[in-house]
Amino acid sequence: MADVLPRLEAELGEIVASDAETLDAHRHDSWMLADLMDLQGNPAPRPLAVVRARSADDVSRTLRLCRELSLPVIPFGGGSGVCGAVEASPEVLVLSTRGLDGLVSLDDESLTAAFRAGTMGGEAERIVQRDGLTIGHWPQSIELSTVGGWVATRAAGQYSTGYGSIEDMVLSLEAVLPDGSRLRTRPTPRASAGPDLRHLLMGSEGTLGVVTEVTFSLRPLPEASQGQVFHFPDLGSGLDPIRHVMRQGWRPPVVRLYDAPESHRHFGEWIDEDRAALVLLHEGPRALVDVELAAVAALCRDAGGVEADAAIVDHWLEHRNNVPSFRELLEAGLVVDTIEVGAVWERIGAVYDAVIGSLLEVPSIRSATAHSSHSYRSGTNLYFTFVARPGDRAEMADVYRECWRRAVEATLEQGGGIAHHHGIGRVRRDFLAREIGEGGVAVLRAVKAALDPQGLLNPGALLPER
Repeated sequence: MADVLPRLEAELGEIVASDAETLDAHRHDSWMLADLMDLQGNPAPRPLAVVRARSADDVSRTLRLCRELSLPVIPFGGGSGVCGAVEASPEVLVLSTRGLDGLVSLDDESLTAAFRAGTMGGEAERIVQRDGLTIGHWPQSIELSTVGGWVATRAAGQYSTGYGSIEDMVLSLEAVLPDGSRLRTRPTPRASAGPDLRHLLMGSEGTLGVVTEVTFSLRPLPEASQGQVFHFPDLGSGLDPIRHVMRQGWRPPVVRLYDAPESHRHFGEWIDEDRAALVLLHEGPRALVDVELAAVAALCRDAGGVEADAAIVDHWLEHRNNVPSFRELLEAGLVVDTIEVGAVWERIGAVYDAVIGSLLEVPSIRSATAHSSHSYRSGTNLYFTFVARPGDRAEMADVYRECWRRAVEATLEQGGGIAHHHGIGRVRRDFLAREIGEGGVAVLRAVKAALDPQGLLNPGALLPER
């Protein structure tokens, strides 16, 4: 590798960085286990170098050169991923897309906005809001993630029940493929021109190409926005009215049902500790909001729900993105993570019971809770949180892996899906065949081999090791 860095610097110039500070900032993403390894003195090593691309041409030149050099490349956006999709080594180049920043075009008539892929999510939303529009995508990481990262991880935001997830918002995209060629899909509202190539990149986690531009289908900012809250005896009792809301065609953007422990933790000022809180936010034309408020309230009351103070919605909106860093929790000796899964309605209750029951069998577990935050006509997701405190800090990584193994296996045994919106990375990689089947993995390997025969793009992420 001794002659590789000089070659990169000679051919790519000043966009190549190899100083210690830059290398350290690109060793891994925000995976809790990577932070734990840092804390315990066993950090991921630095990459060989970081290329700070400023254009799609820079990305193309970099990938062509890396193919010639047989140099693995890790695409890097905001670094906010939590599943270990980024893990560097001295034999890899990190390709940062953060320099691909800013608005390309905005069309109020067609309700579209194109952004370069390194644009941070919060900044993209602020730009379109100046014209009275919204992307409608509100992940908890909105200020930490890039729009290209949203595509790469097939993300879903907090308003997805009404507005959809990233696949419902992307009108078209541009990406650079592993050989340096560029793929640009046509910005039409729908097409029947063979398989949709946008979906080749969505969820690919940087293994099939590097997203360089994203065009969103926007919506006007809502005329009205109003919340309401109901509480139920338990999470199961609250799931049924959500099912009826979705079945009847109502689409509040926010539909979040917390089990009793999480309800008490977040809303203890308003909700008794043995009750499950359902938080709803309705948006759109004033007339539609009024009708939907009344209809959804009636469904909740018919299911035994009791109305609570709507101030809970304001509290949630104000604090929804405030979470302690993994570092703070790890320093306190706590092993903490979230695991988001999904299932059809007939299986979701069994998934909840099985995952919570299995997590509570871990000897050092302190808490295992869940909430539903993304719902559909045919099912919903569950977002589990576990907290453990091993007596011996040397056991923290093993406890972490055990909690994940139990949660994923319990989900699979009950017929659920193991990844709702955070992706696969490394934490779920070895379970992928049980999610999509050996045949599904074989299809992904075939696509990977066709586009990236040397296996240079983000090796070790997404696809199970052979």
